[in-house]
Amino acid sequence: MALFHIIIVSLIQGITEFLPISSSAHLILLPNLTGLADQGPLIDAAVHVGTLIAVVVFFKTESMQALRGLRDLGRGQLTTGESHLALALIIATIPAVILGLILKLTGASDAMRDHVGLIGITMLGFGIVLWFADTKHPETRHSNSWTLKQAMILGLWQALALIPGTSRSGITITGARFLGFNRESAARISMLMSIPTILAAGTLQILDALPHATAQTLGDAALAVLFSCLAAFLALGLMMRLLKSVSFTPYVIYRIIFGAGLIWWAYS
Repeated sequence: MALFHIIIVSLIQGITEFLPISSSAHLILLPNLTGLADQGPLIDAAVHVGTLIAVVVFFKTESMQALRGLRDLGRGQLTTGESHLALALIIATIPAVILGLILKLTGASDAMRDHVGLIGITMLGFGIVLWFADTKHPETRHSNSWTLKQAMILGLWQALALIPGTSRSGITITGARFLGFNRESAARISMLMSIPTILAAGTLQILDALPHATAQTLGDAALAVLFSCLAAFLALGLMMRLLKSVSFTPYVIYRIIFGAGLIWWAYS
């Protein structure tokens, strides 16, 4: 695989994974819009590993708290703040895992992946929903007040991200804003929710891709991990900094323009 192709795929995944603009939509559309060959399952897995490393490092304090919380849960300690965080993340991941398995077994996930019109509709439609949630709901909660009930609700929101073009970060931020979390807390919760989700999806991708890997493709994958990790880390830092003073409206505008363009392209 050409180095230029690896860099392009890595940058797209790294930059868009944590911004509310759908990384999967951009990766799916890349071959259609540029004529480049599909990057394949191993590179897909590699760029997800890169973004996973980035979010764990960026939120290293919370990541370590969740890890210690898993240990506490294993010991039957359910009353610590760390075990609460770990349990909330587990609960928030369950709906996406269940729906993901259903879509994979039925073949619906592959069918949706190739539907450019659907990607355009979800890009535009859920962008408008994000705008409504962000501009019409007060900011009354912080991430340290995240309840298990809210974790389940956000898990259901997250399951919608299995529809291409929805955006995992975008839909979970939308759900968190509807629940009254302020922008920074909504983004922080969304990023923490991404850790078990990306871990689960990435593990499945790696298991599928490794039997067909060669020394060359493994080398390409290593580069993809590196580039996507750096891009994701920088994108995370920029977004979290901007959220102190800027709303999600710029992302909404991008989604509406991009989504409308895809709808026109698919149905014209």
